[in-house]
Amino acid sequence: MTIIECIILGIVEGITEFLPISSTGHLILAEHLMKMPQTEFLKSFDIAIQVGAILAVVILYARSLILNKEIFLRVSAAFIPTAVIGFILYKLIKKFLLGNAYIVAVSLFVGGIILILFERKHQEKETDLDDIVGMTYKQAVLIGLFQTLAVVPGVSRSAATIIGGLLLGLKRKTIVEFSFLLAVPTMLAATGFDLLKSGMSFSSDQFMLLGLGSLVSFVIAVFSIKFLLFFIKNHDFVPFGVYRILVAIVFLIFM
Repeated sequence: MTIIECIILGIVEGITEFLPISSTGHLILAEHLMKMPQTEFLKSFDIAIQVGAILAVVILYARSLILNKEIFLRVSAAFIPTAVIGFILYKLIKKFLLGNAYIVAVSLFVGGIILILFERKHQEKETDLDDIVGMTYKQAVLIGLFQTLAVVPGVSRSAATIIGGLLLGLKRKTIVEFSFLLAVPTMLAATGFDLLKSGMSFSSDQFMLLGLGSLVSFVIAVFSIKFLLFFIKNHDFVPFGVYRILVAIVFLIFM
């Protein structure tokens, strides 16, 4: 991996991590376009680089995540299903799913259709929950179960949790912010576990690339988070569904 490729992937990660379009899926497609071989390091890079984007959440939401016990407990409850499923399926994910551009394209296409159909049917109610603290632990765990669908590249962790939260009666802004917070333990755990498994084989230059990619994704993610919060004030997620379908069609036809 070159420094330019690392920076490009950092930008892609920072833009896409919190949008319902799958950051991992976009990383895999970008790597395919740049003809990067799917090495064990590159697969680990796709996991670890997300820590940079997650740090943007830590900076912007530190008070909510660290100082608010009720929010912390609900995020922890939602993280449990992902931790269990991720641990059980780690080898399958790393060996067969990560790096598979065809799975990504199909997941983007199907997910785009689901997102559009869901938004056409869903109507936010005045009675919907507008505060994370008011969420029950049952709701938190169920949202965590929705997040586990994102072990398939292209599904999108953000899209899965947002749709799950809306189905469970949360307001759009509430579930978007909860999705941000849930990403913190999810991606920190995924990165830590993967580095324990594979990190000993990486060179110092490869660790420098991980650091650079994470730094770039952190800077870009700060703006991406603010954009999404601004966007959802007056829009639904249909444009993201359309975008997913178009990207999948273009890739499947021409690549």
